[in-house]
Amino acid sequence: MKKAGLRYQYHNIKDNKGECLLWIFHNKPRSSLAQTEDSVRQLALELISRGATVYAGARNPDSIQLPGTKPLQIDITDPTSAAAAAEVAEDVTLLINNAGVLTGASLINGSLEDIHSEFDTHFFGTLSMVRAFAPKIASNGGGTILNILSVLSWISSVNSAAFSAAKAAEWALTNALRLELADQKVRVAGLHVGYMDTDLIAHITAPKLNTADIAKIAIDGIQADSYEILADELSRKVQKGLAGGVSALYPQFV
Repeated sequence: MKKAGLRYQYHNIKDNKGECLLWIFHNKPRSSLAQTEDSVRQLALELISRGATVYAGARNPDSIQLPGTKPLQIDITDPTSAAAAAEVAEDVTLLINNAGVLTGASLINGSLEDIHSEFDTHFFGTLSMVRAFAPKIASNGGGTILNILSVLSWISSVNSAAFSAAKAAEWALTNALRLELADQKVRVAGLHVGYMDTDLIAHITAPKLNTADIAKIAIDGIQADSYEILADELSRKVQKGLAGGVSALYPQFV
């Protein structure tokens, strides 16, 4: 991607209430950002510190209380809405897909509606955003798409079965999109990370990573033109375990 005059498009997190935020960054400076979900806030602050501007979007843009941003209506689970947003924010060169929903649904006994919600957000929502914005990025001379994945795209947990399955699908989507978009000068990268200290997993008691540190790692990786960004030791360990197969990732079955 271009190192000077950074222009960014970033869409955020769909929570269990169905709200979806979109952040769009480009090279006209803007100064302020209201408090919001911390991983989003830290990514925004990191980008702003590097000269970015923020547009904020939601299903209901009137709900956005972020001084200095431009409201933009979008629902990432609606391809028509994503396409309309891309027509408004047509100068982007970087798309960061960080949409997420964690229902905790079991694949066997859980609600199919919850499972669909996981896939509609992580897989189809990401795909809709890429289909809408990749042509814009290409027409602007090329750039980068970063999908925020998870260590759970590589290893499953009984307590997050639907999430793991949907994130694994998003990882496969990331790899496929990388091949399809390479000749358009659109680089597709993935960020793998363990538990971040966010509202989405506030109920989980495991050690969590500082979101400001992860934001810096993510943006540094983008500017280094990395295809795969491993944000923590857990992700690096699990990646190595992939070569070992089931016995390495799930020793309880040995």
